[in-house]
Amino acid sequence: MTKQQRWTADQIPDQAERVFVVTGANSGLGLATTRVLARKGGHVILAVRDEAKGRRAAAEITAEQPGAGLEVRRLDLADLDSVRAFADQVRADHPRLDVLVNNAGVMAPPRSLSAQGHELQFACNHLGHFALTGLLLDLLTKGDDPRVVTVSSANHRQGHLHFDDLSGERAYSPMGFYNQSKFANAVFGRELHRRLTTAGSPVRSVLAHPGYTSTNLQTSSPVGMVKVLFGHVLAPLAQRPEQGALPQLYAATAPDAQGGEFIGPDGFAELRGGPTRVPLSTAAADPGTGRRLWELSERLTDVRFPLP
Repeated sequence: MTKQQRWTADQIPDQAERVFVVTGANSGLGLATTRVLARKGGHVILAVRDEAKGRRAAAEITAEQPGAGLEVRRLDLADLDSVRAFADQVRADHPRLDVLVNNAGVMAPPRSLSAQGHELQFACNHLGHFALTGLLLDLLTKGDDPRVVTVSSANHRQGHLHFDDLSGERAYSPMGFYNQSKFANAVFGRELHRRLTTAGSPVRSVLAHPGYTSTNLQTSSPVGMVKVLFGHVLAPLAQRPEQGALPQLYAATAPDAQGGEFIGPDGFAELRGGPTRVPLSTAAADPGTGRRLWELSERLTDVRFPLP
């Protein structure tokens, strides 16, 4: 994947008869990802918090691609009861799953708590995806070239886990806790790779990040200067979702994408460009941190992965 030979969505193999779950599929990166997978023949389950928006997104894709294999299902990642209900519905209707794209997220909102009392960004961006992956892993194990793609951020390199104040009760910073959630995504993706490899599982865990991409993530949740900076001042520098989605599409479909890899843009500071392998921070790759986060996530979600 050199800059002279950048990978594009045109290189995605035929995805007919493959089943995908894409979280946050009604807008931004999720919608761009869903559109491409459907165009390549994949059957995509749009996992969305707002079903009406999900149906509009599906109708938009179907208008462009008549006969696209799409279904819309409600999923609120910040509510673990919703995660369980979604997983139960998928299990009832699908004997196998080929790819799970953990894409959805929130960014830099005022401090608030999830239905189970966890800080919202940690709950939605990490805990919900951790639980969803664990609850669907047996379906993925039955899949064809199965993969879990977890979308992190270059911001994971600025994050760390506030193990002594995960809810931000003592000190909360919107961007600081966003960076924590993206760091958790990175730690989870790498730790999942370690555990899948040890278990001899056919499932690959691949990480991706979109660089700096213009989506409603920068405008729907942030407040104050964060919203002004990302939603307005820097907006002209951002790439379009169709470009930003390429790393996660590569991770989900490229035959040579390997478990444990981190795929991001190849341009300056990984802000934009074509997909390439980029480094994970040393802290995120630390096995001790991975085990600690994993055990904590099991306790907070009451989800155990079906791994020996």
